[in-house]
Amino acid sequence: MLVRALLLAAGRGERMRPLSDTTPKPLVRLAGKPLIVYHLERLAAAGVRYVVINTAYLAEQFPALLGDGTRFGLRIRYSYEGEKPLETGGGMLHALSLLGSDDPFIAASADLFTDFDFGQLPTQPAGVAHLVMVDNPPYHQEGDFALRQGQLYADAAPRLTFGNIGVYRPALFANWQDVAPDLPVAGGVPPAFRLAPLLRRAMRSSEISGEHFTGRWHNIGTPDDLASIERSLAAAKGIDPS
Repeated sequence: MLVRALLLAAGRGERMRPLSDTTPKPLVRLAGKPLIVYHLERLAAAGVRYVVINTAYLAEQFPALLGDGTRFGLRIRYSYEGEKPLETGGGMLHALSLLGSDDPFIAASADLFTDFDFGQLPTQPAGVAHLVMVDNPPYHQEGDFALRQGQLYADAAPRLTFGNIGVYRPALFANWQDVAPDLPVAGGVPPAFRLAPLLRRAMRSSEISGEHFTGRWHNIGTPDDLASIERSLAAAKGIDPS
């Protein structure tokens, strides 16, 4: 069982303005509940007990609302990145010390809305990561990676879109400077860099597995997206994607 998870919540959420002017995007409410809370509830239901949340923009609002995680049956710690987020790669690298151990952990973007079952993720991926892929949304029709017989490839087609949910081994970040050269580490904090170059490097060694998820998955980008999903939930007479 995977018992540790990282929720990526440090982004500014520019396209979610004006809602994100005063509220971090993962704390924006959908059908009366902050987006990140849907994740916390589903992680707890899957057996996760320890969650790290990385923060930057309006970081103080996360512990004020979520506390130490007790009400979710979780222990929550916060990985503060400073005023400027470290992007996906830098943010995950910065959070590793709080996650502790070399065991695999779940990581997901905190602003998704999905009915994906975290409990079905592999507890011991064969390589350094296992990614959840989804059908290409209209705004990203070119996709990200090709999935063939459970293996992901960066330079093949047709491509699916990375759903920003996965299982990772800390070993993925070994020699991370190779993909982010000449970026200084200041005060023990890594530089901002993206996760994708690390994933592509590992794919060249066939170290990234994947699966295709076809259930409910929304990368909520704008207030219009939020309103559209709320309407669909109301039409279905339910608000929880369980």
